[in-house]
Amino acid sequence: MTARAGEPFDTGRAVSDIASALSAPLPDSGPTTDEGEPVTGEWTSTRGKGLLLFPLWESEALTGVYGREWTDAEERAEANLAALTAELDARWGPHRRVPLGGPTFRRPDAEPFRTLLARDCNGDLAVWEAASEPVRRWVAVSLNQSDGDAPMILIALISDRPVPPM
Repeated sequence: MTARAGEPFDTGRAVSDIASALSAPLPDSGPTTDEGEPVTGEWTSTRGKGLLLFPLWESEALTGVYGREWTDAEERAEANLAALTAELDARWGPHRRVPLGGPTFRRPDAEPFRTLLARDCNGDLAVWEAASEPVRRWVAVSLNQSDGDAPMILIALISDRPVPPM
């Protein structure tokens, strides 16, 4: 579960969260650590050398959801990703797609892939260079689901180095 559980998706808020994160300092060194909401402990972000990973939205749990209801939930999640991707394309130009299939699993030690996989964020990435920002950063968004009953989670990754193609 993330700290975004129960919140409706809002494209403007997601873009604002990403824009705010672009100016946040990223660790120069040290271990990769998860941060949680103080009261519930729900995941709020993961920080590591040169990266910040955080949830933008989380669907309802899909335990016991099948058939048309499952398809509807999946379509809503994909529509959220499409709306966000379109907004970021308008801001930074067309995104580059980085599939997180087979090659990623052969390079599990490479950042940022190690951190993404450790958080069960193994959906394909849409990646932009945020060249218009005061510091050079790369932004990626992805839709993820750790298993069939788990909620779908839309995440953002901010990196101070290019996200390599796989």
